[in-house]
Amino acid sequence: MGVKIRVGIAGYGNLGRGVEAAIRKNPDMELVGVFTRRAPETLETLFEQTATYPMDSLEEFKDAIDVLVLCGGSKSDLPQQGPELATQFNTVDSFDTHARIPEYHAVVDAAARANEKTALISVGWDPGMFSINRLIGEALLPDGVTYTFWGKGLSQGHSDAVRRVEGVKAGVQYTIPATEAIEQVRQGLRPELSTRQKHTRECFVVLQEGADAATVEKTIVTMPDYFADYDTTVHFVDEETLQREHYKMPHGGFVIRSGNTTDDNAQVVEYSLRLESNPEFTASVLVAYARAAYRLNAQKQFGAKTVFDVAPGLLSIKSPEQLRAELL
Repeated sequence: MGVKIRVGIAGYGNLGRGVEAAIRKNPDMELVGVFTRRAPETLETLFEQTATYPMDSLEEFKDAIDVLVLCGGSKSDLPQQGPELATQFNTVDSFDTHARIPEYHAVVDAAARANEKTALISVGWDPGMFSINRLIGEALLPDGVTYTFWGKGLSQGHSDAVRRVEGVKAGVQYTIPATEAIEQVRQGLRPELSTRQKHTRECFVVLQEGADAATVEKTIVTMPDYFADYDTTVHFVDEETLQREHYKMPHGGFVIRSGNTTDDNAQVVEYSLRLESNPEFTASVLVAYARAAYRLNAQKQFGAKTVFDVAPGLLSIKSPEQLRAELL
């Protein structure tokens, strides 16, 4: 196997735990440790032998880490950590605020390029794997329309919005793609679909004692930016049911390109995911791209990159010779 790629994890929530697990599945990698803003001794890691360190000690590990996987949030963590840590490490992150990716790329690119580091940004399944499939669909079928459907899956942002409603003790929200809309797209009909026609939303809510269910339901289904534009169903359940039936973090979805190569021939390209654990799958994508970051840096490909800039072969543990013989 040769020299192993030495990986560090910055941040230890659901995504950090997923990266810790994913490294175990990749024999060409080894985990240097987890770096956290919490007291390191309080972390309960997946594996007993995982080392934990304070985040502010990262600088001491500049020569001990080949790639640092950033597992902070896109809202406040990554905008600061991304450019800051790209001055010292090759990095991979899952920055997923789509509208801000261009500006985030610019600041991380400047930091990484100035220090001869390689930073892969916005890696995951969307942005990430779905982005690649949108690009391929457009390139192969220029006369066509691309559709992205998300779910069925637990949305962390929307679940948080539900929990902030007055009278809600606990709750989760699922995004569900509309079956009828997906079938129209798969048939090559190229429908024009409104937001309401593409997805529905389903909430499971535990009420606080004395809260009025009708008031809570109305507040949720009329919430602007989150639920008002969708058909939303609210189910009221007890805490035990919520913990028993809704503790996992499933997700998934579809990218479908419907197009024509001639007037007579319609073509449909589809990519789909069905995930039992959103953070564990996202972490697996990050770890594959950590391998690519390591290789790109060795080739002196400095600066910020996205999934569009990475050749698929760089993700694989196999050599180019193996890939040609086994997968081509």
